[in-house]
Amino acid sequence: MKRLMNWLIIIAVLYISMSLFLCWRESSMIYYPVREMGLTPATLELNFIDVNLTASDGVKINGWFIPSLATNAPTILFFHGNAGNIADRGDKLAIFRHLHANVFIIDYRGYGRSEGTPNEAGTYRDAQAAYDYLTKTLNLEPRTILLYGESLGAAIAVELATKNSVAGVVIEEPFTSVGDVGHKMFSFLPVRWLVRNKYDNLSKISQINAPLLIFHSRQDDLFPYEFSERLFAAARDPKRLIELRGNHNDAFAVSIDTYRDGLKTFLTSLTR
Repeated sequence: MKRLMNWLIIIAVLYISMSLFLCWRESSMIYYPVREMGLTPATLELNFIDVNLTASDGVKINGWFIPSLATNAPTILFFHGNAGNIADRGDKLAIFRHLHANVFIIDYRGYGRSEGTPNEAGTYRDAQAAYDYLTKTLNLEPRTILLYGESLGAAIAVELATKNSVAGVVIEEPFTSVGDVGHKMFSFLPVRWLVRNKYDNLSKISQINAPLLIFHSRQDDLFPYEFSERLFAAARDPKRLIELRGNHNDAFAVSIDTYRDGLKTFLTSLTR
């Protein structure tokens, strides 16, 4: 009996230690910011405006506004994933430009030339500052603004859409919540109760009052296709779920024709 109790104590200590370690490492497991900037839109021969904003809590953030040559073009407010920075999204910027849209892409706090340290509440403030720049500084109508979020950026786009009027929302390879992602990785730990950065898309997506387009690959090596099926089921109409092929980070490129056609059709439906 004593030996059993000793083993139970050891297991309990290990379990608690692993839970505490997960709490300690949470931010570094969610955010992978890079400060060094590689290319700029100029590398792609795109004219752009280097934009510096101040979020509601005083944190300075940086982004690029890339105007379209087309008149009355819609504007894509682009929120990237959890790794790298805006300088790593040249392929998407080129695609959006070929669709004749203005593009505004920002780096969250802690990424690229943006100040601070990333956290859930902070990324939401950064997104709101970007939206306010479009609507209050550039005086764009909300009905001309499309939110686009990839991976982590999907959660930021969803949150922003629940608080502001937009023409539509596109999310690529999204997840239901950080708790669900953590449970998939560490099913033996009470991850859903431990995480501080929740990014709970599933509980919010029904609050979006705008057309929704979801891209997701069944071969996604990080977030299962089921995540998008659950989000799609919970969302309001009008909505569409387009299946891609490829891994989490390259599905849009592997399925480029499906991806580009789906995005073009969605944009066209919003600008009629």
